[in-house]
Amino acid sequence: MSKKVNYILFVIVLWLSLFSMNVMAEFPENYINYIVCFNPGGESDLTAKLQQQTLKEVLGVDVEIKYKIGGGGAVGWSKLVQAEPDGYTVAGFNLPHIILQPLVKADLGYSTEEIKPVFIFEFTPNILAVHKGSEFKTLEDFINYAKENPGIITVGGSGSYSANHLGTLKFDQAADIKTTYIPFTGSGEAVPALLGQHVSTLMTYTTMGIRHSDEMRVLAVAADERVPAMPDVPTFKELGYDYVEGAYRGMAAPPGTPDDVVQKLADANRAVNKMPGFKNKLENMGFQIINMGPKESEEFIKERFEYYKKILAELDIKIEKNKAITEVNKGIFLQSPSYRRGNYAWE
Repeated sequence: MSKKVNYILFVIVLWLSLFSMNVMAEFPENYINYIVCFNPGGESDLTAKLQQQTLKEVLGVDVEIKYKIGGGGAVGWSKLVQAEPDGYTVAGFNLPHIILQPLVKADLGYSTEEIKPVFIFEFTPNILAVHKGSEFKTLEDFINYAKENPGIITVGGSGSYSANHLGTLKFDQAADIKTTYIPFTGSGEAVPALLGQHVSTLMTYTTMGIRHSDEMRVLAVAADERVPAMPDVPTFKELGYDYVEGAYRGMAAPPGTPDDVVQKLADANRAVNKMPGFKNKLENMGFQIINMGPKESEEFIKERFEYYKKILAELDIKIEKNKAITEVNKGIFLQSPSYRRGNYAWE
């Protein structure tokens, strides 16, 4: 056999060996970028920071948090779907956000189908909260004022076409009132707006009510039952309003990420959720722990897609010249493109 043929065979064997080593390489080998789509200090950020060290312990590599903020999460999710599908870039995702936004907005940069769910790990119910110095001592006070002064009450919240936004519209319908929703880039921006009395009230989450209990009064929680971490706060249902809403959060990967990589990330999330220290911290902060793997998450998103489509139809939400107009009880609620006022980002 000639030297040339031997050399060619050697090169082929070497290439096959290197290819096999690459295929069999254990994921993960490098650090993982974890995209957080909302402001520091909000629920997505708080969760990611708690997960950061525990995921490192389980996966054996560093987890680096990257903030991609704007558009009620859309900026970060559009970055996610453009990333390499190798498992080394993941993002926190929120429901109903990743369903509602593509349904009512054009040119977002992502679609619901492109978000590949890895794991859904928590739920936080909405709460209606006011500044401690507010004249609204009870939910009844709030509703009576709103009925007498339609559209005057401003309700701040995290993002457009989010759990807070949808929750505000749903409660307005349930209580037969009209309020004006003001969207911020996250809870980390919305809470200071309430504390600075730039908005009348907040539709936010249980976590913010617990964290800022000395500065805000929670009028009601949108859950089926009272939340253990805030036992003195009544549910909307107790007070006569059939209103339950909140945000589900999870981790997602880019479309096309191999199923075995997704499963490894899912197993890591499940292991973290089972850690007593981690679980207790989240529950004490007002989060409700959930464990849904890739297939369960995918099915759940499909179910919620149909649910939110029905809610949008009931609220008569449609698109008109890139502005979402909602007609509820003959009142108009307008969500315009983003602008900035003072230190607060309005998206």
